[in-house]
Amino acid sequence: MTNILITGASDGLGRALARALAAAGHHLVVHGRDADRLAGVARETGAVAIRADLSSLDEVRALAAQTAERAAGIDVLVNNAGVGFGAPGAGRELSRDGHELRLAVNYLAPYLLTRLLLPALRQSGHARIVNVASAGQRRVDLDDLMMEQEYAGVEAYRRSKLALIAHTFDLADELADSGVTANCLHPASLMPTAMVRESRYGTIDSLEQGLHATLRLIVDPELDRVSGRYFNGTQPARALDQAYDPAFRARLRERTEALLSARHSP
Repeated sequence: MTNILITGASDGLGRALARALAAAGHHLVVHGRDADRLAGVARETGAVAIRADLSSLDEVRALAAQTAERAAGIDVLVNNAGVGFGAPGAGRELSRDGHELRLAVNYLAPYLLTRLLLPALRQSGHARIVNVASAGQRRVDLDDLMMEQEYAGVEAYRRSKLALIAHTFDLADELADSGVTANCLHPASLMPTAMVRESRYGTIDSLEQGLHATLRLIVDPELDRVSGRYFNGTQPARALDQAYDPAFRARLRERTEALLSARHSP
């Protein structure tokens, strides 16, 4: 049995993961934004439930602190929560901290949560970080990280997922030989989830396809020593070239740390 934190577990892929992992006997901490749906998942799975709005960095910090207090260690962190393309024609949205919303929830939140939980993951000895990304990726413009120019929700989503993939590769390098692995995946295309329904795109793949691919990264013993990889479903794949560029990743990391520390500046 392992201790697993799943973000975005109150609906869609996250809820399916929670059900499957609980049925297999794992101990879960489940996160969600909607208190009622989250309580339902907790009842179904026997999980510890922690509500947080990941558009707020302070609530991300609180989620990390409560996880450390209420869980007997963390063996797997699944960064699954996210904001999709948005409704057609919707304008640019900001997080509670004033950051572009998709960058905030899809990238800044998992970046910060992971960094805060790294001591617990390292203590586990054989831990996994699984970042739910996307095959829909776009190059990140570091000179317009908040997309103040020519905004589109689809573009913002795809840039945020590219940033998350680049961060995964950074983590894998940082954690080499620590016993902690970091991988990311595109679980499936346009599954029937609330996020996809809101965007009014048609569905392509089933939720079961995404569940199967993501469970593999969480529990498959053949992946015990595999780190720094991007998967399309269950197959190793190559992300957009920018994610592999050390110079880009260093600049992204520097910008990210500045954003995260700015709230605590005088």
